[in-house]
Amino acid sequence: MAHALVTGASRGIGRATAIALSRRGDRVAVHYGRDAAAAASTLHQLSGEGHVIVGGDLTDPAEAARIVAEAEAALGGIDVLVNNAGVAPSAATEHRIAGADYERWQSVWRTMVDVDLIAPANLSYLVARSLIARDAPGVIVNVGSRGAFRGEPEFPAYGAAKAGLHALGQSLAVALAPHRIAVATVAPGFVGTERQQSKLGGAGGDAVRAQSPFGRVGTAEEVAAAIVYLTSSEAQWASGAILDLNGASYLRS
Repeated sequence: MAHALVTGASRGIGRATAIALSRRGDRVAVHYGRDAAAAASTLHQLSGEGHVIVGGDLTDPAEAARIVAEAEAALGGIDVLVNNAGVAPSAATEHRIAGADYERWQSVWRTMVDVDLIAPANLSYLVARSLIARDAPGVIVNVGSRGAFRGEPEFPAYGAAKAGLHALGQSLAVALAPHRIAVATVAPGFVGTERQQSKLGGAGGDAVRAQSPFGRVGTAEEVAAAIVYLTSSEAQWASGAILDLNGASYLRS
């Protein structure tokens, strides 16, 4: 039985991952940023017992340390960290360089880099240092994005932050291997989570589905299944990997 902290687990990929890990027999700390009710809904869907909810702002270093400490105290340590929380592309975060004013440009960049890159870096540090102090093996999985490879012209900060997250994962994979800590990343394409349903149901929905030759978008459960594998003991040799999960919608060499 592993003890896992899943950030941004109140919905979407984070919720699906928490559910999948609990079905494997793991005890899970369900992290949320603002929506405690949604996190409680996730908690109620988990299999088994001993799961907990931890809330807080991951961009505040002190809050991040508290969240890790609370999860460790409740679970008896953290063996698995899934860095899933992030600010995704949306109408509220669009910042195309030809359309955004300078103030908005700076604001969105700061928010996305803080949430999508610096927060996972801090959490990885905290969990890894705890594992090293306990001389215990562990796994960190980062949720990156296809956008890190193909570019995000309407959301350049998102693409850059996710590219940085991919690079962080590979750097940590090398640094932490001597401590028996594996680090891997998943890079999903478009995933049909709750917050994407309006887009999929709108005029551009068919074009989004057509990005993949399968004619559909991915599901949160498919991403969660990959995370379950990468957090298993059998997947240690995948440390350093970036796993594309985009239905052949973007192929990189």
